[in-house]
Amino acid sequence: MAHAIWSGAINFGLVTIPVKLFTAVRSDDLRFNFLHKKDDGRIFNERHCTVCGEKVEYADLVRGYEYEKGQYVTLSDDDFKSVRPEATQSVEILEFVELEQINPMYFDTPYYLEPEKKGRHAYALLRESLREAGKVGIARVIIRSREHLAALKPNGEALILELMHFADELVAQSDFDFPELKEKVAPAELSMAKMLIDSMTVEAFEPEKFTDEYKEAVMAMIEARVAGEQVTAPETKRPAATNVVNLMDVLQRSLEATKRAGTGTAAKPKAVAPKKSASAAKPKRKKSAA
Repeated sequence: MAHAIWSGAINFGLVTIPVKLFTAVRSDDLRFNFLHKKDDGRIFNERHCTVCGEKVEYADLVRGYEYEKGQYVTLSDDDFKSVRPEATQSVEILEFVELEQINPMYFDTPYYLEPEKKGRHAYALLRESLREAGKVGIARVIIRSREHLAALKPNGEALILELMHFADELVAQSDFDFPELKEKVAPAELSMAKMLIDSMTVEAFEPEKFTDEYKEAVMAMIEARVAGEQVTAPETKRPAATNVVNLMDVLQRSLEATKRAGTGTAAKPKAVAPKKSASAAKPKRKKSAA
């Protein structure tokens, strides 16, 4: 059973909808421990106080703000709540906008908003209103002592609260050297590139067909090592950038390869996993907690 990381209410005008916030993504990364290279001893990160030198447990930690060199003011959870107590318990909708008007770079992390029993009808009303209007709500919410900009979106039966970056958190594109929008592109090249895109276009995005192939290859390598087998990395050569001279030729060959594959996506070489012996003990695959 998932645990709520926050509880409060959606404030929609004068309408209040009590909700709980749940994480909508889970990590499935491989976990590794740091070991001493000499004897494979496990390495632990420990917290030590610079004043008394003692090891400090997590429960004994407090947050401190350094207002002068070496001078701190300590803050508790109650201190943060006392600043704007009403804001720490609400998803305050500020305005509505069409989703297409928001640059996807602003979006960060999605969460599920589950209604409390007494707020289910108002929750459904807001969800259907957003769906029919084709809009998302722009809101402010404070989670774990930090204020976030967020977008409230309908997603099937659910309302999703997707945390967003503030404008000043995004690095300006002007800091980099990109080709200008008026960069000359030959009509024949553009036509061929569009044909390649069309040949690789599918009717619908199916996220279930994509898996973490690199993680699977790493696990295969680990299982081979457990079985005492030597694993040799295949030789790879970084592909050279396609220059202007042979761009049309490369596009043409890409189009032909895609047509031969006949799957709607460009063919790509698959990693060859090392063979495992029948008696190999498979290491347990650990999953990260959501």
